Amino acid sequence: MKKTPFGLLLAVIMVIAIACSSSDSDAELTSVSFALDWFPNSNHAGIFEAVDRGYFVEEGLDVTVYTPADPSTVLQTVGAGRDDFGISYQPDLLLARNADVPVVSVMGIVQHPLNSIMTLGSSGLESPGDLKGMRIGHPNIPSNQGMLATMLAEEGLTLDDVELVDVGFNLVPSLLGDTVDAIIGAYWTHESILIELEGKEVNIMRMEEWGVPDFYELIVTASETTIAERPEVVEGFVRAMRKGFEAAESDPQGAVDTLIEANPDSVNEELERRGVDLLQPIWGDGVPKIGWQDDARWSSFTAWMKSQDFIEASVESSAAFTNEFVDK
Repeated sequence: MKKTPFGLLLAVIMVIAIACSSSDSDAELTSVSFALDWFPNSNHAGIFEAVDRGYFVEEGLDVTVYTPADPSTVLQTVGAGRDDFGISYQPDLLLARNADVPVVSVMGIVQHPLNSIMTLGSSGLESPGDLKGMRIGHPNIPSNQGMLATMLAEEGLTLDDVELVDVGFNLVPSLLGDTVDAIIGAYWTHESILIELEGKEVNIMRMEEWGVPDFYELIVTASETTIAERPEVVEGFVRAMRKGFEAAESDPQGAVDTLIEANPDSVNEELERRGVDLLQPIWGDGVPKIGWQDDARWSSFTAWMKSQDFIEASVESSAAFTNEFVDK
């Protein structure tokens, strides 16, 4: 049966209305730039879950997730407003605030340090005290040397008792190639797996077990200006992030599937599947909800940074983070 002219007109009106509604919906989304700290990996599983499940869109946000050409600039671009949010680390944020970069942690992702000292299992080097006279490879990050000094001091040693070797980020090749006897700056959720994939056993010395105060490895950062002028964006962003990591926590291997689908050419599947199983227990370890940050932990680690002369006494831990948006 043919449509009547009125019916045809009504159908056209409905199509136009739907198209306009869709256009209006898209126009209502707020564009957000989100800079990662490194190439996509299992640390970011909850981020890609939030994108894939539409949690950001539900908050009215059109989020662009990307890895900068130089990830070391994330705090600077966030502080300057060129990025809205960025992934960074607690030590780096404190150093940035010491340099008057106005950045704040709005969410803790990884509740404990991933940075560690590693040796090959065959070396017999199992504690900082075993490192006397050994060659220690490092990526030339000043805070790593302070952490190494603290760990050595736990067993009566100093930096003068070891040989420091700047290997850049060639940590695993340097250890496997016998250029060094141990490495620092290596993640026990990443480099340890790379070593094992080469058929070697690995010894891991976790920092918080050898004198370095517990700290947040990965955090989500925003600028003071964004927090003050666009709190609704921060609130929605953090809520979507929390939901993404809750989903990843519930199904970590499913989250790796999502990570791979979003980044098919850059993800090492075996590495990230093993890595996410190590990370899953520490996304929400010891906190009332994923993303929440502990004042005592910020205070103690800030005090340690001051004791190592990395930051000035004027840097306040209470100004460096907020739970305002996690609590909503």
